[in-house]
Amino acid sequence: MEQKKFDSNSILGFVLISGILIWMLYLNKPTEEEIQAERAKKEAAALEAEKNKDEDIQFSEAAPRFTSENAQDSLAFEQLRNRLGSFAYSETTDAAQDHETILENDVLFLKVSNKGGYITEARLKQHTRYDSIPIYLIRDNNSFLNLRFGAENRTLNTRDLYFEPELFQNGEDHILSMKLKASENAYIEYRYTLHPGEYMMDFGISSHGLDGILDSSQPMELEWELTGYRQAKSISYENRYTRLTYEYEGNKHSKLSPSGNDSEQRRDVSWMNFRQHFFSSMFLTDTPFKEVNFSSENLVHDEKVDTVFTKKYNAKILLEAKNGRLAYDMNMYYGPTDYQIFKKYGRNLDKAMPLGWGIFGWINKYIIIPVFGFLSSFLPAGIAIIVLTILVKLVLSPVQHKQYLAQAKMKILKPEMDEIREKYKGNQMKIQQETMKLQNEAGASPLQGCLPALLQIPVFYALFTFFPTAFDLRQKSFLWADDLSSYDTILDLPFHIPFYGDHVSLFPILASIAIFIYMMMTTGQTMQQQQQPGMPNMKFIMYLSPLFMLIFFNNYASGLSLYYFVSNLITIGIMLVIKNFIIDEEKVLAKIERKKAQPKKRNKFQRKMAEIMEQAEQQRQLQEQQKRRKK
Repeated sequence: MEQKKFDSNSILGFVLISGILIWMLYLNKPTEEEIQAERAKKEAAALEAEKNKDEDIQFSEAAPRFTSENAQDSLAFEQLRNRLGSFAYSETTDAAQDHETILENDVLFLKVSNKGGYITEARLKQHTRYDSIPIYLIRDNNSFLNLRFGAENRTLNTRDLYFEPELFQNGEDHILSMKLKASENAYIEYRYTLHPGEYMMDFGISSHGLDGILDSSQPMELEWELTGYRQAKSISYENRYTRLTYEYEGNKHSKLSPSGNDSEQRRDVSWMNFRQHFFSSMFLTDTPFKEVNFSSENLVHDEKVDTVFTKKYNAKILLEAKNGRLAYDMNMYYGPTDYQIFKKYGRNLDKAMPLGWGIFGWINKYIIIPVFGFLSSFLPAGIAIIVLTILVKLVLSPVQHKQYLAQAKMKILKPEMDEIREKYKGNQMKIQQETMKLQNEAGASPLQGCLPALLQIPVFYALFTFFPTAFDLRQKSFLWADDLSSYDTILDLPFHIPFYGDHVSLFPILASIAIFIYMMMTTGQTMQQQQQPGMPNMKFIMYLSPLFMLIFFNNYASGLSLYYFVSNLITIGIMLVIKNFIIDEEKVLAKIERKKAQPKKRNKFQRKMAEIMEQAEQQRQLQEQQKRRKK
């Protein structure tokens, strides 16, 4: 058996520590006067206790107070008050206990701690994560709320102090009053009011009877911090839509960066949202906060790692006491990032969602979201996407008809354009001049095909922003996709491919094939024409779009890839119908010939362009003449 030994250094250390302890005890030895004063106080307290022996003072189980039954405890408390001030009771664990009060309704479960008086657990009862674990927005110390204020020449932080809870009901509302007491009639109160069936609760901060205790010379700061838990299958996709947004100066809205670290300072802030993609933690106020310092820290440094958290949010809020009293009526929201819910509460909360700016947001709010909401109310989510796609394509079919008609005219003019290129071979300026002249006479132009495509962009972009934010798609399955708000998987890879991921999704593959076929039918016609200087390489674009879809949409919501797949299939079908049953190319050619025979009147723009091209041609000829003379 190994023998335990003490070396000389250990023995010396023990001796030194013992000596220090003895010396400290000797220095803190009470004087004879202090001993006599302490004995007199104990005798007085004992007499007082004897007079009031029939009194029974009840104390809160959550936060027990000092009693007068024990004279020694009373004396200790008085000494503590003299040393620490009015909030002495709230600063010692001997006088308070760590305890949590439950506050809940049918959709939200909350725990509020005595220490700090803030929410330490927030669970959504009707929602789960991608792995079937309940949704916790707050849990295991990932969030705190702290009020920093001055009192009696000290700076206090409520997160370190103990509140006294009182839970009661007012009708169907559950109300929790948390009081940080200096005395029975002097306290700071946090009041939570939870309504039935609501994710939004009333929250108030107020002070009572503290006029002579609170230090008005020191600023009062409310700090709210939350570290967002990962809730979705794709950490990179979720983190892309995890963002701090807020409203300030009446009706202005802004946000911090979705990637990297960011911070801003704003005035007159009305609300802030610590958004976690499909779930939000919000703080709202009826009286705008004078100044708020926001910060956001990105915690996803490697998307290949299954990170527990996504972002760390912080807001430092400057509060103002009016007439020596603190009074703020506010709200807290812990629930889904759902447009329909936000719309019900008003207050511009829809700005907390990435629905697109300008016309894109309007299309989403007043067309796409209501239509999809109606369809998904009686159809499975996947079928609702297909029906929505069909409706969108039918509405845009007249625009697509004009686009294909313009392409057909250009196809018919191709032989004549080839003749021009052959006739003026080597003179690009003359080729462009004669080509524009031919297109003008025939009433055909590449711009006629581009303009209808541009008119469709607002709708396409609105849908691009709609699907990643559609809460109705969350955890809705369709065919092989088990969640249309996340990527579908047909094969898990044993390695990670940059930008692509560690899995293979089928919907992006199908969408890429459909886009490639569509590009072959449209861009392929343009590719048959000789490429003009300054024009983009159409063959490159034809391959780039499907490749982009295949790679970058592998981690996107499968509902979005489903939409693009169905949309391009319908587009291909519409083009085939237009080509074979609606547009007669011989009639189009006859119409072009008639138009070419008619006298043309150039507008101001066409005359100006012709003059510019003629001047350029004259300049080119002059340069060639000068070159020949030099030779």
